[in-house]
Amino acid sequence: MPTIQLNGITVDFPFTPYQCQEDYMSRVITCLQNKVNGVLESPTGTGKTLCLLCSTLAWRDHFKDTISARKISEMGGAELFPDRPMSSWGDSATDGEMSASYTDVPKIIYASRTHSQLTQVINELKNTSYRPKMCVLGSREQLCINPEVMKQTSNHMKIHTCRAKLTSHSCQYYNNIEEKSTEKELVNTILDVEDLVKNGNKHRVCPYYLSRSLKQQADIIFMPYNYLLDPKSRRAHNIELKGAVVIFDEAHNVEKTCEESASFDLTPYDIATAIEAVNQVLSEQAKRVGQSEEFHMEAAASGLKMDVVDIAKIKMILLDLEAAIDSIDLPANGKGVTKPGSFIFELFKKAQLTFETKSGILEAVEMIIGFLAGSSGIFINTLGLQKLSDIIQIVFSSDPPDGSIVSALEQNIGKHYKVHIQPDNSNQKRKQNTDIWSASSTKKQGKVLSYWCFSPGFSMNELVCQGVRSIILTSGTLSPLSSFTSEMQIEFPVTLENPHVIDKHQIFVGIVPKGPDGIQLSSSFDRRFTPDYMASLGKTVTNVGRVVPHGLLVFFPSYPVMDKTIEYWKDNGHGSRIEGVKPMFVEPRNKGAFTEVMDSYYAKVSDPKASGASFFAVCRGKASEGLDFSDTNGRAVIITGLPFPPRMDPKIILKMQFLDEMQRKATGGVKFLSGQEWYRQQASRAVNQAIGRVIRHRHDFGAIFLCDHRFMNNDARSQLPSWVRPFVKVYDNFGHIIRDVSQFFRVAQKIMPPPKSKFSAYCGAVCSAEDASSGCLSSGGSFSSDGNSFVRKAKMLDSHVPSLKKRRIDGGLHSDGDGMASLCIEYETDIDSVRRKPVGLLDALEHNDKKPGQEVEKLVGEEKKKNEVPASQQTKAEKAKLFMAAVRKSLSQANSDQFTQAMQKYKKTDDFEAMVADLTTLFTGDPNKHYLLRDFYQFVRPHHKKQFHEACCELTGEGCGYKPEHSLSKEEKEKLMQTAEKKTKMEIPTASANTFISSASSSSQLNTSQQLNKGGSHLNTESLTKVESHLTVQLVPKERKMSAPQKLRLDVYLEDVKRALGPTKYNQFYVAIQAYKRTDNYDNMVSETVALFTEKPEDFQLLRRFSMFVRPYHKQQFIQMSKELTGTAEETRQDQKDGRPSCQDNSSAHPGTSRDQSVVSKTGEAVKAQSNILSFFLKGDNTK
Repeated sequence: MPTIQLNGITVDFPFTPYQCQEDYMSRVITCLQNKVNGVLESPTGTGKTLCLLCSTLAWRDHFKDTISARKISEMGGAELFPDRPMSSWGDSATDGEMSASYTDVPKIIYASRTHSQLTQVINELKNTSYRPKMCVLGSREQLCINPEVMKQTSNHMKIHTCRAKLTSHSCQYYNNIEEKSTEKELVNTILDVEDLVKNGNKHRVCPYYLSRSLKQQADIIFMPYNYLLDPKSRRAHNIELKGAVVIFDEAHNVEKTCEESASFDLTPYDIATAIEAVNQVLSEQAKRVGQSEEFHMEAAASGLKMDVVDIAKIKMILLDLEAAIDSIDLPANGKGVTKPGSFIFELFKKAQLTFETKSGILEAVEMIIGFLAGSSGIFINTLGLQKLSDIIQIVFSSDPPDGSIVSALEQNIGKHYKVHIQPDNSNQKRKQNTDIWSASSTKKQGKVLSYWCFSPGFSMNELVCQGVRSIILTSGTLSPLSSFTSEMQIEFPVTLENPHVIDKHQIFVGIVPKGPDGIQLSSSFDRRFTPDYMASLGKTVTNVGRVVPHGLLVFFPSYPVMDKTIEYWKDNGHGSRIEGVKPMFVEPRNKGAFTEVMDSYYAKVSDPKASGASFFAVCRGKASEGLDFSDTNGRAVIITGLPFPPRMDPKIILKMQFLDEMQRKATGGVKFLSGQEWYRQQASRAVNQAIGRVIRHRHDFGAIFLCDHRFMNNDARSQLPSWVRPFVKVYDNFGHIIRDVSQFFRVAQKIMPPPKSKFSAYCGAVCSAEDASSGCLSSGGSFSSDGNSFVRKAKMLDSHVPSLKKRRIDGGLHSDGDGMASLCIEYETDIDSVRRKPVGLLDALEHNDKKPGQEVEKLVGEEKKKNEVPASQQTKAEKAKLFMAAVRKSLSQANSDQFTQAMQKYKKTDDFEAMVADLTTLFTGDPNKHYLLRDFYQFVRPHHKKQFHEACCELTGEGCGYKPEHSLSKEEKEKLMQTAEKKTKMEIPTASANTFISSASSSSQLNTSQQLNKGGSHLNTESLTKVESHLTVQLVPKERKMSAPQKLRLDVYLEDVKRALGPTKYNQFYVAIQAYKRTDNYDNMVSETVALFTEKPEDFQLLRRFSMFVRPYHKQQFIQMSKELTGTAEETRQDQKDGRPSCQDNSSAHPGTSRDQSVVSKTGEAVKAQSNILSFFLKGDNTK
């Protein structure tokens, strides 16, 4: 590997570095040598991670050599090493320190936001020549492999179950730690989280405690940065910071993490559940008090070493705290009240929570939680008690120095905080006890107590006080650096804003202030939900999608904006048009489903038969954080607006007020942001992070579209990354940006080397090793055993977390054509088994029941080969088996048994109310289990479907997709099918279900100069001539030819439509028919045709005659709708009767006129029809 000299340090680098990489490494070394802090920004794709690792480890080696040189000098110097000059060992004078021991060599703590990002960092370390001793820290949720511990439903229950097993020496994995912690394979190998789990299973040793053991001797320690910033986590993991070098990678989120780790919201429900848990312990212990000696023996055996009186004191503290919060008067407007940060100590003092009592109360609360975690029987929710424990540690995080005044410490802490009390307006109703022991919040509306930290510098100063050597914050998006460092409130003498390593032909940046229809694009609060804006944005995305190859990313300001916009697009035809160009994938809020959707998107992009895919996400969401959108996965990104935080949120208001207050009070040259500056910075930082998804490495290229007129302001443009600003261009004419970006991609694809083929996630899951080594044809790429392994490993990281362990979905091989990939779920099959397959959920309960301990957790890489079945092809029995597996994985053994009993009871009694009550208890307490309640819908008996759907809406806020036909019994469905078949035989052949045949051109990308929506001058008549002739052919079924009269009627109708609508709208008509053919979406088809044919009364007849294209099972609905809108349906009734396309004889001779035109020409009929049309659009429901 090449070596370079930087600041007197020899750095081994995997290749000859670029100048910006040398500059970056030089700044890192400067920070370490001078014991100062640094803020370094370097765009994604510039090798930032590799530079950090190489420069830091090179400096550390030099530091060790300095100590070695001193020791050699003390032992005789040159006489011991005559062939090696002393200067080669390092010059101790350069460090200015008198370190006398190797124990003084600083540890490197490398922190990033998530374990997925750390996995990529660790794999970068493997690509260097450095082999330090290392470890990666994680939670039990990620590292524990004890089946009994992992059955627990919450993380803190896992903690207490684990501790109980350690105390009783009953965990075989932990018992092997001492013996296995010296294994060379475990000590001298670079291991990430997945490797730790794999080796833990292989050696039968606990990965969680193994990582803590390796930490003692590690040179570099990897961890998520909330482990550092949260004092509770820092103490739990026993992280020693004195003299350490702390690196925060992906540091754009550090400010938020600093504030959130030091803040809390305490709800009435939290207090109520805490009191309920203490009540349970209190009542159990009280029952045993009268049993004298037997009681003491059982109490000792149970592990609860507390008197009943002490338990009662904890309950009294909770009741006093609740009363103190409820005693605060709130204004009538419901906005809540705000108090100074020091008010929290005054409030807690009323509940006997002080610096003096905190230790005893914490110990008692932990003992109660541990007791409940180890108790068998009914599940007790201990989240409230855990919340109380966390809150005490946050409020009393710092102990007052000996001899100091407590009130002074309280004032010092309080100046970084605000206390806010507001009414509890939560819509989530939870089941509560109402006896005299219950909290008062169960009987009236309570109040939420919020303790919010508004100074990230508070947490950063705590790190400085721990004696760290240097703190380095780095990311691809820290601009503007001045505002970032101002928020941190510590000195950063070293700063850097690096340029990118790409050339100008690799990036295109355009500001798009108007859509193709001339409507201004603005996602401001008063414009974001207007129909004209949402429609124009939909047309913009469609047209951009036609010219962008492969993957297109679209970022919205927030989830509500994204959800409502996409809903509007689907209801008004824009969604089907986007889907026709690039199949749509939408970022889910659920963490477990995210990996599945991402893998499906990747597969669709890499499918050579597809025209790419579009991924819709939100700024600050999971997709905007370090995911793999390199090369074809993300050739362009559309930013649909400035993602400002919600201005009326109390927390945002108080943050801005806090900053304004601090700015006024600032002294001694200390700089603070104003509230307004911070507000604008939040939006800019989120935009910059989303922009960074496109250019991911030196040979990548892509386009950035800023689709909001506010980006034209100099203030907004100045907040963009320094490497983006030189390329920004404003486009007043939408056609020009389409022209320029088309040219950009043509040039880039010719100049830039083709990207390396990537081994798809789907193939990685299902192909055999032999297939993988020879290349997977379905993915269109070849397998590389090492090139992209770390990418796959990072994507599959959630597989290590049992509660999130789900298999990938196949978006490319099992696509049904609508762009939304089918779910592929794997399950075990026993090919030798001859048992009868279960035919439903209740049978599955009996056939799928396994004894505890019978099921052994398998590693992802070591699982047996499984069958993958698309969700759309799964039988009821397969769905039942999968559902039961998910239930067992999510519930404890006791709750699983309770679920089984509830189902058996429902099977016998058909008691719907009892079944819902049982499921509510099991699945509504934890939002992560809501999907199980909704998934149960498929197994509810038909006559209960509607009630169950309504119950889910009320309990979870989301329904089950109920339709009236779901309530039909099997016999009723068969009867309807027979009736439908008879009617189908009587329908005209040209309107059959297979009226339309597929066309190769319909799946290809449209020519931008011919078929742009609302493109005006970009349309030409040549394309329409092709469309017309092509459409005529497509309307003929494959199995037979049209008769001459039928073809004449069809030609006449198309000519009438073309004359009435004009070229632009005729193209929309063609697109609508294509979409209906492809998706069978009746609602979208009706929406498009009604919009086209009801603008003028003389076009009403075209709407009625359109029934010749409507499929049989939609025809009656269409005829009725047409009758209601236009006031008559004579022609469509005649069509139905004749079984032929409707066209009068005189239409052949005079194509421009028809009997319908004479009907609608009458004034009264036209007015009536226009009134019906207006009511149709006001209803907003095409099916009614």
